[in-house]
Amino acid sequence: MRVEAKKGTLKLAVVAHDVSRHSRDKVIPLLKAKGIDIIEVLSADELGAACGRDQTAALGITDAGLARGVRAIGLDTGRSE
Repeated sequence: MRVEAKKGTLKLAVVAHDVSRHSRDKVIPLLKAKGIDIIEVLSADELGAACGRDQTAALGITDAGLARGVRAIGLDTGRSE
């Protein structure tokens, strides 16, 4: 996700609300600096399950249409500012 954010292709980031401070500090400043919307709503277990993994701290979406769809279903109620 960090590579895509640096390249400017990341449209949306979904970050688990229970991610460690260390992980947050590595990714959140970059996302904010690049102006990428951040959604925080799921636990790492829930986000991982949605992706077919055990746990996932963060998920990056590069497809603009998918990013619009995720926003449209109301997941941005936990948006990080």
